[in-house]
Amino acid sequence: MTIDQYTDQEIVAALLARDTRVTKEYLYGKCFPLFYAVYSKYYTDCESPVELINEIYLDILMPKGDSAECKLEKFGFRCSLTMWLKIVAENYCRSLFSKKIDFSREILTDSDRNDFESQSLDLNIKQLNVDDALTILASMPNARYRQLIKLRYLEEKSHEETAAALDMSMDNYYNKHRLAKQQLCAALKKEGLL
Repeated sequence: MTIDQYTDQEIVAALLARDTRVTKEYLYGKCFPLFYAVYSKYYTDCESPVELINEIYLDILMPKGDSAECKLEKFGFRCSLTMWLKIVAENYCRSLFSKKIDFSREILTDSDRNDFESQSLDLNIKQLNVDDALTILASMPNARYRQLIKLRYLEEKSHEETAAALDMSMDNYYNKHRLAKQQLCAALKKEGLL
């Protein structure tokens, strides 16, 4: 029996029973395009859509608070399971973004913000030769951030062109751009270039 032949109720029962085959075929197969779209459009700290799927899997199956029930057990079948997963994933990403903003406000003082802003304003990776710039980029841990910096600063694409090349919304692009510049600044500092 293929995953397309299962009803939502059967899929939920299999997920709750931790059925490996159904989990793999449904979440990592059939729903992969949904998670890829959420990953591309919203803030996450995930390195890949698969990592986002792993986090959503834990989010829907781990009991929350005093209740012994998980989110998936509370799913009422008022919409399709796929639609519900999309809503859960988007809400998960929104909560991550809110936590990050709150954390940033607590951690960064005004002088820290001014220091970072001046570093990012002085940032000009084109001053390095291409081989050195690529070496610095290779030391950045996040592949998406490396690609963003390469497109924006080495290939000198506009913000809109870079966002389109990375298949990101502009809001997500600006957020990722800021994080990519932070990672690049850290890599430049490590090499003594900033």
